[in-house]
Amino acid sequence: MLNGLWLSFFLVAAVAGLSRWLLADDPAVFAAMVESLFAMAKLSVEVMVVLFGTLTLWLGLLRIAEKAGLVDALARVLGPLFARLMPEVPRGHPALGLITMNFAANGLGLDNAATPIGLKAMRALQELNPSSTTASNAQILFLVLNASSLTLLPVTIFMYRAQQGAPDPTLVFLPILLATSASTLVGLLSVAIMQRLRLWDPVVLAYLVPGALLLGSFMALLAGMSATALAALSSLLGNLTLFGVIIAFLVIGALRKVQVYEQFIEGAREGFDVAKSLLPYLVAMLCAVGVLRASGALEMALDGIRWLVAWGGWDTRFVDALPTAMVKPFSGSAARAMLIETMQSQGVDSFPALVAATVQGSTETTFYVLAVYFGAVGIQRARHAVGCALLAELAGVIAAIAVCYWFFG
Repeated sequence: MLNGLWLSFFLVAAVAGLSRWLLADDPAVFAAMVESLFAMAKLSVEVMVVLFGTLTLWLGLLRIAEKAGLVDALARVLGPLFARLMPEVPRGHPALGLITMNFAANGLGLDNAATPIGLKAMRALQELNPSSTTASNAQILFLVLNASSLTLLPVTIFMYRAQQGAPDPTLVFLPILLATSASTLVGLLSVAIMQRLRLWDPVVLAYLVPGALLLGSFMALLAGMSATALAALSSLLGNLTLFGVIIAFLVIGALRKVQVYEQFIEGAREGFDVAKSLLPYLVAMLCAVGVLRASGALEMALDGIRWLVAWGGWDTRFVDALPTAMVKPFSGSAARAMLIETMQSQGVDSFPALVAATVQGSTETTFYVLAVYFGAVGIQRARHAVGCALLAELAGVIAAIAVCYWFFG
């Protein structure tokens, strides 16, 4: 899948370049494409330097949280809910702890760190699966919730924005929180309908209703605020939450006699290993996207979409963020490249860049997650997993666009 997507970027760019040369008498297009290749290769390394630090920092902190018992405590708190949503998983099964750690990593926006934990969780669920080739209900629910990308603290998005020179990297904190809540809710509801889960069970309602009321009350509070006030609140809450989580991990770890420095170093080593494996993918995708943009192919496609949107009487500013949304179901590295390219070409705090960052933080690589997670345990029949995950993805994109018009429009 990634092979075809990556190759198509170069082939489409080649056709577009030839067209501009032969039809528009623009031979300089090839110089621009070659220049873009080297520029994007250089940018990949610059982005990786920051990514090394971010992943190393947060996996170190996550190790402290794990050793302090915070992950196990969260698993115990969520145990009654999982017992209703995944009735085939016994209480206390190792899969529940791994699922909780996966959700914690996703919640912190550490999608690269969440993947290895998620693979362990999927293997643990496969031990309970009576079929070796057909996905179980528990595996489908886990995958869809994973693909809905419930991100409470999108630190990697903050990192990308900081690396591109954003004066306030956490500006998109609240938009991402609202958009990811929409995608997760749609994902959960779609799976519940397909699996006939009893969401009206008193225990399930005890978890979902307070959360829904809290989110609804929060949105009602936000509704009366101006765009400037919303942006300021998002910045404050983003920075406050980020630093609050760090202090909480350290203090609780210290109180529970965890050697916080040593455990941080152990987790940081894992973060370093995860980060260094990403550079080839980042170079590959950023160079492909750079060539596509320099050839004019991407702009031609966006112009066509922009014309259709304008013909329908809608605002067209979000169109430049659509490349990120379009490739996100297929490849996280391609979407990351599209996001960085949008920030560079449009401006890091431009409306399209803010929409693209919100989309990146509130959606997941559906087909990639499906291929990796199910492929790791030999699942061939995904049943309703694809449809439910794509529905959650679509909800996240629509919500991201709507929320950005609300906050920054």
